[in-house]
Amino acid sequence: MTDAVLFDLDGTLADTAADLGAALNRLRSEAGHAPLPSETIRPHVSKGVRGLLGVGFRLTPGDDRYAPLHQRFLAYYAEALCVETRLFEGIDTLLDRLEVQGIAWGVVTNKTSRYTLPVMEALGLMRRAVCIVSGDSSPRPKPAPDPLLLACAIAGAEPARCLYVGDDLRDMQAARAAGMGAVAAAWGYLGDDLPLEEWGADTILQSPADVIGLLR
Repeated sequence: MTDAVLFDLDGTLADTAADLGAALNRLRSEAGHAPLPSETIRPHVSKGVRGLLGVGFRLTPGDDRYAPLHQRFLAYYAEALCVETRLFEGIDTLLDRLEVQGIAWGVVTNKTSRYTLPVMEALGLMRRAVCIVSGDSSPRPKPAPDPLLLACAIAGAEPARCLYVGDDLRDMQAARAAGMGAVAAAWGYLGDDLPLEEWGADTILQSPADVIGLLR
């Protein structure tokens, strides 16, 4: 039996790109740069601030300008966390189905709890999720297995009987390391690393509704 289905947040459960992109473009405007279009920003959202500052300013964490821009980005994002953020089409129906079938579901994200919890609250999911594990909930974030194993412990679920659904290579690496089913969400942001087919996922799904077919 499937004990639980766990989801990444940004790019899998919720489309957060517009609000994150707005924070990035606010930074770019301050620096005298034109705003980036959404299609340029979206592939980098699942990499968090590192990915967004990479595409927005060609910076890496080792650059001198990175730390102050990182802090300003987070401040701007905190001011408008859930203005345009929405669940991906089909997610709410999927969560309803899981709950009807008595299958627990939760969220495991590298987003820190300061931002994860308000977004989950705004989306009406705080009291529905059996667990919400953020980037600061365990010693090591994804791609380490720690947050997924913590989620299983909270949910009272066996990792081998759980699925983890995500839209980034690190999600698949974490699921593999935790010993659970690795499900790639082709509706997500997907990044610009390896092609989706080379992530080592157990399966690639085209829509949230397809998750139902994996349950046993």
